[in-house]
Amino acid sequence: MESREILAVLRKRLVSILLITALGVAVAMTATLLVTPTYQAKSQVFVSVNSGGSTSDLLQGSNFTQNRVGSYADTVTSPRVLIPVIARLGLRMTPDQLATSITADSPVDTVLINITVNGEDPRMASEVANATAESLGTQVTALEKPAGTQASPVRVSTLRTATVPARPVTPSVTLNLALGILAGLAIGLALAVLREVLDTRVRSTADVQKVTDAAVIARIGYDEDAPLRPLIVQSSPHNHRSEAFRRLRTNLQFLDIADRPKTIVVTSSLPGEGKSTTAINLAITLADAGSRVALIDADLRRPSIAEYMGLEGGVGLTTVLIGQANLQVAIQPWGNSSLYVLPSGQVPPNPSELLGSRSMANLLDQLAGQYDIVLIDTPPLLPMTDAAILATITGGALVVAAADRLHRQELAAGLGSLEDVGARVLGIVLNRLSHRQTDAYSYYQYASVGTRAGNKGRQTRPAAAANQASVSPQAVGPTTDRVIAQISASAVDQTQSSSQS
Repeated sequence: MESREILAVLRKRLVSILLITALGVAVAMTATLLVTPTYQAKSQVFVSVNSGGSTSDLLQGSNFTQNRVGSYADTVTSPRVLIPVIARLGLRMTPDQLATSITADSPVDTVLINITVNGEDPRMASEVANATAESLGTQVTALEKPAGTQASPVRVSTLRTATVPARPVTPSVTLNLALGILAGLAIGLALAVLREVLDTRVRSTADVQKVTDAAVIARIGYDEDAPLRPLIVQSSPHNHRSEAFRRLRTNLQFLDIADRPKTIVVTSSLPGEGKSTTAINLAITLADAGSRVALIDADLRRPSIAEYMGLEGGVGLTTVLIGQANLQVAIQPWGNSSLYVLPSGQVPPNPSELLGSRSMANLLDQLAGQYDIVLIDTPPLLPMTDAAILATITGGALVVAAADRLHRQELAAGLGSLEDVGARVLGIVLNRLSHRQTDAYSYYQYASVGTRAGNKGRQTRPAAAANQASVSPQAVGPTTDRVIAQISASAVDQTQSSSQS
């Protein structure tokens, strides 16, 4: 990863890194409290040789002492030295057990021996260190004493007695705290980078750009009450999501200015990414801007537009395709704008064949001639082929991608299914983003407090019920009975005209 990407990971995962660092500190402090404190006491002895006063005698004595002092240091932990210490202090342990807590060393080119004792009792540690130093002097003198009655030429004198240590040497609170911070930071950073590498979910525009060159033409936020208000443009026009759909409408008008598509497929890679609500809200914003818009529910497997918009869906696209009704009878006006909706109709057993038929192509040509823009809600790309089929006979496809839900490989597979059939990808609509990731966040912040408070107080009933309460029955569209009656009347008129001719 580049340094820029690492910095981006740090900003995105800062909270988790800090939490793991805090956990490392907590573990270090817990370990510090659980470990039994160990105290350290030190004593030091000086080894000398009795010699004559001449310079040569002194030199020989010094060389002799330096050659032997290493052996004396090794003698410190021997039973010969430690047995008297155990007896003197009344310790209940063997020489080998006592030796594990004692170390001795001699600095290079010196005749000094440092005796270090570690123990849980600070006073006992200092007493053992002093007793060991005295016992070492006694034993060395006895070992170096010549045969007969002559005195030993080697003398071991205590140079520094051990004092009772005031603080334990282990555990070190400062050291453990520093290690906890460093270990927590290292683990947090490693996990953040690893999670970023392994996490393939689409979260931002940068993630989309890793998959495709298609432009992200809208970033739409997500609210907790979004499922209760799917038609956000109609129910809450000042909401930040409503502004995002208006921005999508504006960006859509700049696509292929010389060859602007009039028929557009709205799809997604997987179910549940918000393609249907995106198609509906986009259609409403286009109609609000003065365009004559036709919205078709071509998701013949799981239709939802009629339910969302409070319309009767028994007569619709399938009814027109099989010739049981003409377009003017089946299409329904919605609201007080120039928006017309063609529901799915009855769910057929052969959706792909119907959508790929010549009748469907002729219907789209007819709609394109009557309306400024035609939006077609289709099934997802990966489970079905319906969207790819329709995309080949329309101006192109808008692909909705849900943030934090869709993986990059799934988006690539969905776009690949469009590329395989030569369909145009008009752009990507990044949906379900957090507020701060959307273009409309600044608009949301700019909105007045009163406006936001008013929006918050709006009713949160499902959109169908809200539309039925606010839109007159005449504006909503004909019921199934009215459509059937019109179909019958049309058939009667055609029969009469045939007989008269």
